[in-house]
Amino acid sequence: MEPDFEKTVDIEKVLQSKMGAKAKWVPGFMVKWLKHIIHEDEMNGFLWRSRELRGTPWLEACVEYLECKIEVEGMENLPSKDDGRLYTFVSNHPMGGIDGVALGSVIGRHYDDRFRYLVNDLLMNLPGLAPLCIPINKTGHQGRNFPQMVEDGFRSDYHMLMFPAGLCSRRRNGVIRDLPWKKTFIVKSVEYQRDVVPIFFGGRNSDFFYRLSNISDRYVKKVNIAMLFLVDEMYKNVGKTFHVKIGKPIPWQTFDKSKTPAEWAEYVKEQVYLL
Repeated sequence: MEPDFEKTVDIEKVLQSKMGAKAKWVPGFMVKWLKHIIHEDEMNGFLWRSRELRGTPWLEACVEYLECKIEVEGMENLPSKDDGRLYTFVSNHPMGGIDGVALGSVIGRHYDDRFRYLVNDLLMNLPGLAPLCIPINKTGHQGRNFPQMVEDGFRSDYHMLMFPAGLCSRRRNGVIRDLPWKKTFIVKSVEYQRDVVPIFFGGRNSDFFYRLSNISDRYVKKVNIAMLFLVDEMYKNVGKTFHVKIGKPIPWQTFDKSKTPAEWAEYVKEQVYLL
């Protein structure tokens, strides 16, 4: 590290911004544990080394840093970047980290950075990622502006990359699968006449993560405890190969009145899993 190195990921500052004066009551051992579980030192080291990169080049640097290999099938199904149209790309969300980075690197390279994520506002703390993001914070002070943020994204001249489940996949009855998909991408894709491109990402988190997320979902509903471990899960997947399959675009006219938007969202989700 260089002498003037400054931390980008700083647990103490995050706690302060989220909890205000109450942050001082968080025990020191808990702060130390949080730093460990989110790999604060490793993350800051990478962010410092990649500090000059922004957008897709930064995503590609992430993939290289994590030593991941991404095998993509169906690249021919990605619409031409020169056809003058805008698209909504939707994927299952099995991992909550590497999947977002990897798919962003694929879409970003094909469309010359002309895409945007809808992401949790905490990710806006990553300088390399921030230019690609429309931040959402549905539980905080920005909550009432969530519809406007979505509107701004779909009204823009950017393709949208979305994980309609919102949370990463859970394991229920031995099957790893997304929670129900939100209907927003259907409603807005129809409104702005964007065809929907389904994508399947093959991957999974650890057994520990699925046990913890089930306990959290059932007993601690107000706080997504499992989310704290997503960075740790990302590091557990260093060096692995992931398979991505891109399906054919679904015309926006498909989503007619024969089903509700929520039912169409589940229909697209099923098409993704059929890939």
